This record gives sequence, C-alpha cells and structure tokens, in this order.
Amino acid sequence: MTRGLAAMHDVWLCRTHALPVSPRRRVHGRSSSARLVRIPCAVALCLGVMLVLGGCVTVTEDKIKKAKGHYQEGIANLDADPQQAFVSFQKAIQADPRHKEAHYSLGRLYALQRKYRQAEEEFREAIRIDPDYSEAHNYLGAMLALQDRWTDAIESYRRALSNPLYATPDIAWFNLGLALAHEGDMEKATQAFEDALRINPPNVQPAAIHLELGRAYYKLGYDTKAREELTRVSSLDKGGEYAAAAAKLIDRLRR
Repeated sequence: MTRGLAAMHDVWLCRTHALPVSPRRRVHGRSSSARLVRIPCAVALCLGVMLVLGGCVTVTEDKIKKAKGHYQEGIANLDADPQQAFVSFQKAIQADPRHKEAHYSLGRLYALQRKYRQAEEEFREAIRIDPDYSEAHNYLGAMLALQDRWTDAIESYRRALSNPLYATPDIAWFNLGLALAHEGDMEKATQAFEDALRINPPNVQPAAIHLELGRAYYKLGYDTKAREELTRVSSLDKGGEYAAAAAKLIDRLRR
C-alpha cells in the first residue's frame, strides 16, 4: 500500500443515532369473502405511496442497545480477531441500520482487505447517516485515491475539513496535499501540507509532512525552501525511511 497516502494505519482510524421513525399504520386488506370495492386509479396510487412510506423500519431501544453491544464487541476484537470483528459490525448494522460507527468500522475492514468498492459503500452510508462525519469523508477520500479517482478524493478531503469540530484535521490536510500534488497543483499542495503542520499535537508524523512539503517545493523550483524542509526531515527521522528519502532529494539539489 502506498506510504504517502497515510493509509491503513491508525493515522486514519479515528472513532448518534437518529430518533427512530415510527411507521404509519398500514391499511389491512379485506378477507377474500368481502365485497370488492372499485377504487379510482388516483386514489389507489395515493394509497400505494402511503403504504410504501409506512414501510420504514422502527429501531427499538432494545435493538439500539444490542447494536451498541455488537459494535463494542467488534472494536474489542479488531486487532486480535478481525473476522469476528467483521461479523460483530454486521450484526450491529442488522440491529440498527443507522449505526454510523459500525458502517465506518466495517468500511475500514473492507479497506484492509483491499476491497475498496465495498469500503466506499460503507463510508458513503456512514456519511448519509451523518453528513458531518469527517473521519468517514477522509477515509472515503483515501479509497477514491486508491482507485485513481483523485478529483473525487480531493472533494472528500475538503468535505472532511469543512467540519470545524473535526478532531484530527491534519490527517485530511496531509491527504489533501498528497492528492493535489498527484494532480500537479503544487502551490495548493504546499498550502495543505503547511496547514497540516499547524495542528498540535500532530496525528501525522511531522517527518512525513516535512518530506512531502520539501518534495513539493523541489518540484516548484524553490530550492532553498525545499532544502530547509528536507533537512528537518533528517533531524526528525534519523535513520528512518523518511530521512533516507529526504537525503536523496537533498542530493539532487546539490547537482
């Protein structure tokens, strides 16, 4: 998996149920021995619509409680037994289809299995339930990027960042910077990386952000700024892979 996408590590993995909608009372059909009554087409159509609208599923307090239990069980098994966690999240959704965290966690497991389409569906469902679910927007962006749908990925990262209550915005800023850099918009990419560095405490390794910022400056021809950022990487990640990548770029700057 691509290192630059901040992918599949805890850097992506962060953690309301709507009130249940009571169904309208259904119109019971008459027995076969009852007298048939002719109903005008327009009236029949209206009744059909009412019956369809009345088909909403009521989620009882008992089901919500069961869903929470299954979800917590899934979280507890996430590292030790991912398959059991998968089953638990599915059970949580069966009990309460509007359990956004269960959809999100199921999407994460699909992502780890490289089933990006299925993961995308779960993240979209979580977002449908809660349009301000920034973690789901960010992870959806990652799934879209892994499918080379970069324009859509950029939009998802920006949706994640539109929520002022997003607890870990540097994750989305970093991923946004990577997506913009991939699309060749280095100016905006540098802005995104700089915004990521402003978040304290950080949720993305600072060495990774400085490396990508230095790379973007290098591609823009800002050699002095590039050298400054890459030198910081060397001090932040001594002997690590980020430092090694930074050293290669610094060597190019010397030529």
